[in-house]
Amino acid sequence: MNKTAASLGIPTHDGARKGYASGLILATLGAIAFSGKAIIVKLAYRYGVDAITLIMLRMLFALPLFAVMAWWAGRGKPALTGRDWIGVIGLGFSGYYLASFLDFAGLAYISASFERLILYLNPTLVLLFGWLMYRRRATRQQVLGMVVSYAGVLLVFGHELWTGGGGKGGGAAAWGAFLVFLSAVSYAGYLVYSGEFVKRLGSLRLVGLATTVACVLCILQFVLTRPMSVAMQVAPEVIWLSVLNATLCTAVPVLMVMMAIERIGPAVAAQTGMIGPLSTILMGVVILGEPFTPWIAAGTVLVIAGIFVFTRKGR
Repeated sequence: MNKTAASLGIPTHDGARKGYASGLILATLGAIAFSGKAIIVKLAYRYGVDAITLIMLRMLFALPLFAVMAWWAGRGKPALTGRDWIGVIGLGFSGYYLASFLDFAGLAYISASFERLILYLNPTLVLLFGWLMYRRRATRQQVLGMVVSYAGVLLVFGHELWTGGGGKGGGAAAWGAFLVFLSAVSYAGYLVYSGEFVKRLGSLRLVGLATTVACVLCILQFVLTRPMSVAMQVAPEVIWLSVLNATLCTAVPVLMVMMAIERIGPAVAAQTGMIGPLSTILMGVVILGEPFTPWIAAGTVLVIAGIFVFTRKGR
């Protein structure tokens, strides 16, 4: 009896191409949803809330979603080994707790547009970590694409420092940029290691477990550093913004990015996330009233050009 490759469960060329395309779509939508986080954080800061309280509220509302996700994905699956648990805790700490906290703290000093452009460093850091750990070398086209995009990032970076970070001073802008850069380093490490664990645990289960760990750490940080009354004194607008942040800008994009990593790998998923800075700049201008200067416009054009060059890799 003749059977097709698809009927036997063997991936076909068309199936692989569709899987790659769906991975790119998931990574793109996840990046756009993630980019809304910076806008929500900047809106919440207008009500006088601090970074530790704000990230606690975000993770408090996200915790039930991730706990259910972990339980659902783990039904009927083998129990995690000790090595699996160490990996999950490490990924939760690096990718969702530390990266999020540093990012929230940095956003108190710089614009949302500048923050998202700094996070563009993720693809370069992913490739660097991959080279150091797995000897994965970047192609010439990847290097060219990133050089072009980084020219745009550095252009906006220099302008932000020159103008004093939107009135807060060059020193404050530099400190905020440094915090966000550390966030990018932390998240890049998460992207590299998550690719290996996704293969063993599956994207849904890993997301649920790692983010549950991060939620607990954020809540614990608040309990240890703030009186409980602080959470009860925040403006109602902060609560609703935190709910939106926990769902649309946290739970949904986290799942999308993990599923994208499963399909296209961590390096390509991170590079596709470069749509994030562009969407953040647009939302920053429309929602926050941040200026769209010729410097930002020129930097944006260069970033788009870099993305185009990179996505032509292997074609």
